[in-house]
Amino acid sequence: MKGQALVVDDEQETCDLLEMALVRHGFKVTTCTAAHRALELVATQDFDVVLTDLNMPDMSGLDLCERVLGTRPNMPVVVITGQGSLETAIGAIRVGAYDFITKPVDAKLLYLSVSRAIQHRHLQDEVRRLRAAVAADTDTAENAIVGQSGAMRRVYELVARVGESDASVLIHGETGTGKELIARGIHARSKRKDGPFVAINCAAVPHSLIESELFGHARGAFTDAKAQRTGLFVQASGGTLFLDEIGELPIDMQPKLLRALQERKVRPVGANNEVPFDSRIVAATNRNLEDEVYEKRFREDLYYRINVVKIDVPPLRERGGDVLHLAQYFLKQFAARNDKNALELSTTSAEKLMAYNWPGNVRELENCMEHAVALARFDQITIEDLPEKIRAYHAERFVVAANDPTEIVTMDELERRYILRVLSLVGGNKSRAAQVLGFDRRTLYRKLERYGEGTGAGADEPAALDPA
Repeated sequence: MKGQALVVDDEQETCDLLEMALVRHGFKVTTCTAAHRALELVATQDFDVVLTDLNMPDMSGLDLCERVLGTRPNMPVVVITGQGSLETAIGAIRVGAYDFITKPVDAKLLYLSVSRAIQHRHLQDEVRRLRAAVAADTDTAENAIVGQSGAMRRVYELVARVGESDASVLIHGETGTGKELIARGIHARSKRKDGPFVAINCAAVPHSLIESELFGHARGAFTDAKAQRTGLFVQASGGTLFLDEIGELPIDMQPKLLRALQERKVRPVGANNEVPFDSRIVAATNRNLEDEVYEKRFREDLYYRINVVKIDVPPLRERGGDVLHLAQYFLKQFAARNDKNALELSTTSAEKLMAYNWPGNVRELENCMEHAVALARFDQITIEDLPEKIRAYHAERFVVAANDPTEIVTMDELERRYILRVLSLVGGNKSRAAQVLGFDRRTLYRKLERYGEGTGAGADEPAALDPA
């Protein structure tokens, strides 16, 4: 059942026709022919949506709408009328109606209106639930990783289980998914939690300095080495060393890192003796290291050394209601930081956040909420407070023939365009694309080589799938 609707019309025949149209689409329907009876039903039953005729003898549809919303403000009301004038539509909106449909009622428009009204109701309920959940959160390490989706619950389970061991962990996920938070969560749940958590972004350190940063250096080892320096491996002894963006590590540095991990010793630059260390290694990357190994850009033996346990962090677009949970979490943080009253999402802004695909993941959502708090004028975040690209976002639609919908193409060409589009949508991740397409990775490589294509789709490739 898709939802429960109450249909109110003084003509039984109209009630029956609307009921038949909605039941056909899986809705449960209750009908009545008197507005006062409808108010009694609303007082005792929780309908997902109310559909009411505008002109009824005992009470107008606008009056009924106003009274329903007075007692059940979260119950959407759709007004149906044979008078499709602008004044009538404005009147319906003023009393709080969710939608306005004219007679004769088109079955498809009826289904869309009722479906959206019910979705709107459920989203309101979800926003309230998440607001309460975030209000109960505390800013501890235990709650630093926010989310309740099934995908994140699997991540939590892995973090809890692997935290008790000393095994090396590889965290894989797109940029902005919160890989360092996962690493800190592992550290917080380990027997090393009282030791240091030392992090380095391998992509941010110049290639000429990465060895010195990791292993340290002796005095006089190079021009600016005026004093001995302890490397991060030794600094992290008794705790955890987090190697972020390890896929960016220079190829000539990889065998040195492999030896250090195998021997549990490092040789500082310019030193004669090795120094033992006792730190747990957690690495992270936004690259697919299996692809990097295949392309000879990452050593296979190092890959298996750091990938004892792998944790895949899902992108935000695959985390469902976590978008709203995280949004409320960030709203609470930024409101407190800016000395503002507690802020909440309006239902319309929540709908926009849920519709957006978040290519920048959690980091982009955090930035969005900081932007919204800075612009907020009321106690609710409205659509106008959101960044322009989120306000203007519309899901793309699927076009098989690129820019010319009349173009007829062969199945091979259609396959080529679709493969390249999928590859583009997953950010060039060939293993992920192969999984989506149902190929093994080598089959995908062969097809790409045959097409003479790289890892991404061109600008003239077809747009994305929109299930809507």
